[in-house]
Amino acid sequence: MTWEIALVFVLLVAVLGCFVWEKFPPDITALGLFLVLIATGLLSKEDAFSVFANPAPLTVGAMFVLSAALVKCGAIDRLSGLIEGSARWPYAAVMLVLVVLVAGISAFINNTPVVVVFLPVVLKLARKMQLAPSKLLIPLSYAAVLGGTCTLVGTSTNLVVNGIVTARGQPGFSMFELGWLGVPVTIIGAIYLSLLGKRLLPVREMLTAILSDEERREYITEAFVQPDSPVLGKTINEAGLTRTRGIRVLEVVRDGVALYLDPQAVKLKAGDRIIMACRMKGIVHTRQMTGIDLVSELNLGLEQIAAHEGSLVEAVVTPHSALVGHTVKGMNFRQRYRMVVLALHRQGKNVREQLETLPIMPGDVLLMMGTDKAIDTAANGEDFMFFDRARVPAKPQPKKIAFVVGVITAVITTAALEWVPIELGALAGCVLICLTRCLKTADAYASIEWNILFLIYGMLAMGMAMEQTGAAAWLAGSIVHGVEQFIPHAHKGIVMLACLYLVTTILTEILSNNAVAALMAPIAIGVALNLGMDPKPFIVAVAFAASAAFATPIGYQTNTYVYGVGGYRFGDFMRIGIPLNLVCFIAAMIIIPRVWPF
Repeated sequence: MTWEIALVFVLLVAVLGCFVWEKFPPDITALGLFLVLIATGLLSKEDAFSVFANPAPLTVGAMFVLSAALVKCGAIDRLSGLIEGSARWPYAAVMLVLVVLVAGISAFINNTPVVVVFLPVVLKLARKMQLAPSKLLIPLSYAAVLGGTCTLVGTSTNLVVNGIVTARGQPGFSMFELGWLGVPVTIIGAIYLSLLGKRLLPVREMLTAILSDEERREYITEAFVQPDSPVLGKTINEAGLTRTRGIRVLEVVRDGVALYLDPQAVKLKAGDRIIMACRMKGIVHTRQMTGIDLVSELNLGLEQIAAHEGSLVEAVVTPHSALVGHTVKGMNFRQRYRMVVLALHRQGKNVREQLETLPIMPGDVLLMMGTDKAIDTAANGEDFMFFDRARVPAKPQPKKIAFVVGVITAVITTAALEWVPIELGALAGCVLICLTRCLKTADAYASIEWNILFLIYGMLAMGMAMEQTGAAAWLAGSIVHGVEQFIPHAHKGIVMLACLYLVTTILTEILSNNAVAALMAPIAIGVALNLGMDPKPFIVAVAFAASAAFATPIGYQTNTYVYGVGGYRFGDFMRIGIPLNLVCFIAAMIIIPRVWPF
């Protein structure tokens, strides 16, 4: 082992630790790794930047755009309506239809927007069936994951592995080649969820369950600061308008302008209008305060907000929300949305303290209160997906639907017939869709999950460093040597296939699936060459295992998304996901050697 190989492994362990620690976003960690590889001389600047010529991330970005166009024109909304009428069916039948439909769509477009669109449909379906949403949301995510394993473009993981494989001179995947494994496993998964889903999935309460009865009965009202009020010059907290007295100050309006609200800094002035969410005792307390009068009890000629019960709503933060990465305080949330955040659900935990300074992440569930007008305005935007407000579906545009579907079909067909490389076809499809105004250019750029692309680039650089320093070959040789000590020659192939699959799936459960795919694909090729076998079965195992992650909510983006929405705990995924992981493993060990011989 050389010092370069040792340094590569040190960096690899450090990066994996950062991914698990989650102190920094994965894409920032990957870009930091990219710079370190250049700074340490493990990669030359020319070699490092050559990863940006890899077509895989470009293809992933293009598929994000094509998926967004399909959602924007209303095609997915039409398909989602197919399951709304199944509420009277038995649970097993509903589950079978849900999994097959979602998996079928996810086989051809990015699975995250599919889950986003189907989420309110599934919540509505759960209410009609008088079921807890937690009985349906994990299957929704699993269906999207399973569908993505059926085609080359079904998931970014397949595209990443394909890009690495072709860059190393190995034959890539055809469009439907992975379906030999993905389709049977999807069928098995649908049957598994239909028969055992209701028994294994928990009943979880929504975020509103953490509120007391008194907190559920809050009222939105206004108060006016009189010129002779004793609270003049005092902050909101000093004036006694605090939560302990049953009052939440939502906004202070001065001269018609909503002020940036800091209860410890904003000093009240004569004429200020204070918009509050009050419990009954808060309204009583406000009425008793000298110099602060409820607007509804005055005749000041002001536009009044009559005291009425504030609405409590739950909403999940969408992947492309403007809130992502920002704090409630930093976004001036109360003024921006005219609502107040009461609690947040993340990674199985309900958070009620320090909400103002907690960075918002995609998939976070916010419990908010506001007027019906404010809630309806937010529901029509793209920052939230409300649970108890009907999602405004994309306006059906038959001509655009036909055109977008035709473009995506052309991209898939030309790639399947090997007329046009998938990266060129996908890019051409994006250009056509933007030129014909099926999707605005700004919306196209916004639909791309840039963090995933930069994560892929960083990990591709790591894979290149492992190859050039000999680390991948050293690791592959060590693995093969270890297996040869205990396993007869006749069984080396299947045992090594199982080892690679299990290592990949375990890593995927705790790390990014794309990062694991970029890391394990070169190792799989090295192992196969050391064994003197065809690399294809080992590559298929890595590609499939890097997607088939069901045992944790952090293994796949769609799992993370439904994690907060369903109020799940970490163990809920393990209870239903580990058996499904085992089913997928057994199926892969049976199918792969038969379709792709060693």
